[in-house]
Amino acid sequence: MLGQLSGVAGEFYEKIKGAPIVSPHGHCNPAWFSRNNTFDNPAELLVVPDHYVFRMLYSQGINLTELGIGVALEDRDPRLIFQTLGEYWHLFLGTPSHTWMTYVLEKTIGCKTPLGPNTSSYIYDQIAEWITDPSNTPRSLFDRFNIEVLATTDGALDTLEDHLKISQSDWSGRVIPTFRPDAVLNPLFPGWIDSLRHLGQLTSQDTQSFAGYIQALRIRRKFFQSMGATATDHAVEAPELFWLEKPSLVFDQLINGDNTNAMAFHGHMLIEMSQMSIEDGLVMQLHAGSKRNTNEAILNTFGYDMGADIPVSTDWVRGLGPLLNRVGNNKDLTLILFTLDETSYARELAPMAGHWPCLKIGPPWWFHDSAAGIARYFDQVVETAGYWNLAGFNDDTRAFLSIPARHDLWRRGVSVHLAEQITKQYFSKDTAEMIAELLVTGLARNTYKLR
Repeated sequence: MLGQLSGVAGEFYEKIKGAPIVSPHGHCNPAWFSRNNTFDNPAELLVVPDHYVFRMLYSQGINLTELGIGVALEDRDPRLIFQTLGEYWHLFLGTPSHTWMTYVLEKTIGCKTPLGPNTSSYIYDQIAEWITDPSNTPRSLFDRFNIEVLATTDGALDTLEDHLKISQSDWSGRVIPTFRPDAVLNPLFPGWIDSLRHLGQLTSQDTQSFAGYIQALRIRRKFFQSMGATATDHAVEAPELFWLEKPSLVFDQLINGDNTNAMAFHGHMLIEMSQMSIEDGLVMQLHAGSKRNTNEAILNTFGYDMGADIPVSTDWVRGLGPLLNRVGNNKDLTLILFTLDETSYARELAPMAGHWPCLKIGPPWWFHDSAAGIARYFDQVVETAGYWNLAGFNDDTRAFLSIPARHDLWRRGVSVHLAEQITKQYFSKDTAEMIAELLVTGLARNTYKLR
């Protein structure tokens, strides 16, 4: 775990470290909170679902099956999986995963013994006992972590049954869905035609026609809003948007198996989503700059999201041009941009967010969600975009126990940044305190309409 901050940075950190956690974008499983069962075992809790962990181990020649990936739950040996983590724990030195995991073990679970080859079995037993404690169920931890709101990410065809159960329970925790329609927007997404049929069944619309398809998407957005959603989320490799004058013609081609204009159609549909956001008020998130599933052998054996997603360069100015010149001047649209291409921070994103009324810059994402990445982010975006064109922080995690650790790292980064700004005499300590509150909670609440 990171050491104490000193001086002005330490003063700021002491004031903001206990603030409520606002988590407006992430990938936690809503079933954890609807069922409120104890977690299965230490390996299922800390290793198997965390691609940050298993991608590093794979890079050193450890087969994913040794980590329980692609192995049926009943055939996994959780103690052996955790032992493998302990044996290779040194590989994570210098990475944010080491910081997060150390925080979880020491501060959240209370393990005082450092993880390593000779201690992993002892720590496994300690975590296994901790899991069985009724005070460590998902809902209890949610409350103890002081989480104000947590947004999950849910497919457009999801029934949101778990969210309904949460809303009907006597628990006061706020867990809300996020509308993720990639599977029905992108014609190149596996099973797109079948997904359209399912969309039609859910909405009683003819999704074999473009008009029915558009209306079905509106209906699903409204359903998600009725369950508490305030945002949509979209992933693209490159932000290449298009406005098609006759999208119905391209839609008919796609329905008939001609994918010639699939990319253009997907780009068009992202603009349609932005127009719907103006209508219904849902905040729109766009994640770009990741080439997904680059290891074909891993993809073919284990499926999607197995740690082989790699950052690629982006062209935000030209790519977003068709959207911005259609709806970008409308202040009723909020579009949050996330990138894995840090070179675009100062060159494109900060100047764009500093001009277009609809744009906000998302926090450092994925590989850049680290102490150094947070520092680079502030250094490159603030002097052009200011603070009020940022979206605050979100942890974007599947690992529930890492949420306090990730927010703590951000709060440390905020404290260091503001201390440097005061040292440079850019503004006073009183002003910095106000900005600290914005960066920790205020901007996220405002941007995602969570107040």
